[in-house]
Amino acid sequence: MKYRQLGRTGAYVSEIALGTGTFGGNPEAGGMRQETADALVRHALDNGVNFFDSADAYLSGQAETTLGRSIKNLGLTRSDLFISSKVQNPMGPGPNDRGASRIHIMDGVKASLKRLQLDHIDLDQIHSHDPVTPIEETLRALEDLITQGLVRYIGCSNWRAYRIAKALGISERHGWARFETTQAYYCLSARDIERELMHCLQEEKIGLLAWSPLDGGFLTGKFTRDGAMVPGTRQAALQGYPPVNKERAFDCIDVMKIIAEETGATIPQIAIAWVLHRPAVASVLVGARRVEQLVDNLPATDVVLNADQMARLNAISQLPSEYPEWMLTRQAPSRLPPPFKPPG
Repeated sequence: MKYRQLGRTGAYVSEIALGTGTFGGNPEAGGMRQETADALVRHALDNGVNFFDSADAYLSGQAETTLGRSIKNLGLTRSDLFISSKVQNPMGPGPNDRGASRIHIMDGVKASLKRLQLDHIDLDQIHSHDPVTPIEETLRALEDLITQGLVRYIGCSNWRAYRIAKALGISERHGWARFETTQAYYCLSARDIERELMHCLQEEKIGLLAWSPLDGGFLTGKFTRDGAMVPGTRQAALQGYPPVNKERAFDCIDVMKIIAEETGATIPQIAIAWVLHRPAVASVLVGARRVEQLVDNLPATDVVLNADQMARLNAISQLPSEYPEWMLTRQAPSRLPPPFKPPG
């Protein structure tokens, strides 16, 4: 396992993080048993993973509870772990049981700590967009949690680039902690964030935590063009979530199969490795229901894609050029260093 700097912070996290969105649920109805979660955490740790991601809304808090029990059951040392969670999504029927307000953030983080059986969260992220709460209120609440020692770093998830830029400006003006990460949907067949968000992350040195690198299981290579769902994938479990561009994904898989043969890797490993070769990426989040899935996914950190292989993958998955990208591509070269040596 290799480790990367978390944004511009001094913290380092494993290139692959274990997402816990599958942790919990009724075992009799297909949910995960505690012993399975323990085995997943143990295997991840034994293979160098130090980053474990959760959220209060994952299975209505059960994911955090299950992860907390795994940490306790396995007798893990807290300093060996980097734990992230998220707050914002609905956690109850009341009007203040959701959102990025001060009241919900303060209550939500403390509830997460109780479920996780921890005294602090290493990274807490605002899970989604709250169109009501002023960003200043959200950031001040997060700043206070950091001051109280309950949270170490802060970030956001599923935010637009302009809101992240606005939040950074507010944090700088007040001298508050700033967002150091954003968690976003990013994979070979879904490169939407490259239109705007990726530019923001690179310029502001914000770490990208890429979720769904296998596009809901679609990039495992198990799906066929006949449209049949594959049991055990996010696509099947969540009825087509995320909304995969299937034509693009199948074209990507055709190229991935060839490169998998060239490298001796599996198709899922190629998908994860491609994300790890992209700019701004601090860690790639993978979920699993069985240890066997982790056994296959974790070696992706050792897959090296050469320039030709990356070029083929980039070409087959390239986004159609939209304004202002096509105009910037046309105009920007006038500001780039000239491709020639000065005379003399």
